[in-house]
Amino acid sequence: MDCIFCNIIERKAKAEIIFENEKIISFLDINPIHLGHILVVPKMHCIDFLSIPEEYLNPLIQVTKIVTDAMVKSLKPDGYNLFSNNGNAAGQSIYHFHMHITPRYFNDEIKFKLNLKQYREAEMKDFAEKIRREVRS
Repeated sequence: MDCIFCNIIERKAKAEIIFENEKIISFLDINPIHLGHILVVPKMHCIDFLSIPEEYLNPLIQVTKIVTDAMVKSLKPDGYNLFSNNGNAAGQSIYHFHMHITPRYFNDEIKFKLNLKQYREAEMKDFAEKIRREVRS
């Protein structure tokens, strides 16, 4: 396995590290949406969000908040996005889970083009029941 994020964690690849602790590392994205775009990555190789062990979830969110707060205070963007792409259809290109934190600015011309859907009559209830069954199992 040749994972660029694992190589950064092991210091085999260079990165501008923002913050790290024993479980999580954060660094600047080499191909940023905006300058100051940060990635937050578990130090354990996890392919996607669902493969992250429980003991990494709270540290992941805590580090995401720490570096988001620092980015907002230092860069003073008009807003910011937090997101993660999981799976090829969602745009994931590096198969080591990572959270994106990107500053946003008024008139930055970055748009998420959405094609919003509408549920048909009983469809919403059916979808909710399918998901609830799995939550309960």
